[in-house]
Amino acid sequence: MSLQTVLIEDSTTIREALIPALADLASAEVVAVADTANEAVTVLKKLGTEWDLAVVDLFLREGSGLSVLRACKERASHQRMVVLTNYPTEEMRRRSLELGADALFDKSNELDRFFDWCLSPAIPREPG
Repeated sequence: MSLQTVLIEDSTTIREALIPALADLASAEVVAVADTANEAVTVLKKLGTEWDLAVVDLFLREGSGLSVLRACKERASHQRMVVLTNYPTEEMRRRSLELGADALFDKSNELDRFFDWCLSPAIPREPG
C-alpha cells in the first residue's frame, strides 16, 4: 500500500522531480501539493487522517515549513512529517524536531537516506 503523501515544496523543478521519485523509490503517492505555509496547513487539515506522510521544505514561497510543523504537531499516530531542505543546520534540525518533525534530510546529499526512511515500516522518529 502506498504512503498517501502531501508534498510541501515551492520549487516547481524539485516538485516535478520528487513526485515520480517518491512513487518509484518510496512507494508514496503524492495526493496533494502546496507551495506556501498557509496552503499546506489548509490541505493537511482538510485531508484529516487521510494522509500518511508530509514532506516539508523549510523555505516556502510564503511562510515557513516550521509553521507547518507547528500547526500539525498534534496529528494521528500514523502520520509522519519529514523536513527535506537545502538548509540542514543543527539549529534547523533541533527546531524542526522540537516542532514535531520526525526526521530532517538534506535535499542535496541525503535523498537515498530519505527514500530509505520513507520505506521503513514504522517510519521511525529521529532521536531529538
